[in-house]
Amino acid sequence: MTVHALAHRPLTVEAVAEFLGLPAAPPVPEDDEDAVGEEVRRRGWEGEDRLVCDSYRTAHGHVMCSETLSPFGDPDARAFLVFGELYPVDPHDESLANASWLNGLLDAWQKLPGWSGRRPATARDCEDLLAQAAQMVGDHLGASPERTVLSSEALAAGPRLTQRVWRTAGHAVVLGPAPDNGPYGYLTHLQLSCTPLACGPELPPAGDEDGMAAWIGAHVDW
Repeated sequence: MTVHALAHRPLTVEAVAEFLGLPAAPPVPEDDEDAVGEEVRRRGWEGEDRLVCDSYRTAHGHVMCSETLSPFGDPDARAFLVFGELYPVDPHDESLANASWLNGLLDAWQKLPGWSGRRPATARDCEDLLAQAAQMVGDHLGASPERTVLSSEALAAGPRLTQRVWRTAGHAVVLGPAPDNGPYGYLTHLQLSCTPLACGPELPPAGDEDGMAAWIGAHVDW
């Protein structure tokens, strides 16, 4: 797999802290639309449905999606924060009919405030972005990743990139590539995920690549 294009806005410690702090924030019931809207405005967020369905663009410029309409104060909600988007191409696949409209989608990501992009890009570019993000996550959590593995080709399209895993008292924190899950399905997120450990609290033994791939998939793939 090669990387035709990469759009990104690097993470900061402040962005990581806000995102990973959402489960412990004061609760805002998702059925209280006025309260949710007020909290969104207070944080300087905006609705973002063009690039990820039912998502928000945070004040730090990243795209955040939760499986609930209110990500505030819900420790059981799964959520992810997208700071990079890549357009992978299989050089052995001659079916490139979607290339033009996928370029348009990458344009939309790249035009977000504060985002930039590279065309063409490389796996090294993606790894550099992930390494910078890992530094921000580690600085916030005060710890190095508990597990570092290469991503599974079955999880997300593109070159195999580094997945890093931390565990807090109640959540799995996973940094790496993940499937975009719509509205288009051909691109790959570079994202930070925060998922209840109840999805799978125990890590597979070191060296169990299949088990680790399944563990990560259970936490990042909806």
